[in-house]
Amino acid sequence: MTTFDDRDKAFENKFAHDKEIDFKVHARATKLMARWAAAKMGMAEIDAKTYATRMVEADLEHIGSEDVIKRLMDDFAKAGVLVSDREMAEEMEKQNALARQQLMSGT
Repeated sequence: MTTFDDRDKAFENKFAHDKEIDFKVHARATKLMARWAAAKMGMAEIDAKTYATRMVEADLEHIGSEDVIKRLMDDFAKAGVLVSDREMAEEMEKQNALARQQLMSGT
């Protein structure tokens, strides 16, 4: 292999690794958001765990923060819990940062 081929392969590997990390961060952030939402809705611990698992599973069908936020907002409305768009966006940002930190630290 030439140096160019080695460099090309290294870039491909890094891209794949970065995509895998992004996927794991998103899944963990979705779980953290669901746990936050469950607490706001007053769910018991066992129900909160189930809710978070279902939220992650549902997100695998349509990956993206927008879908997660919409589902959470719908659930809040059904539960009579008021959460502003701003609060939701701030919490999503906070949970994304926490998920990345947890993943990078191995916790």
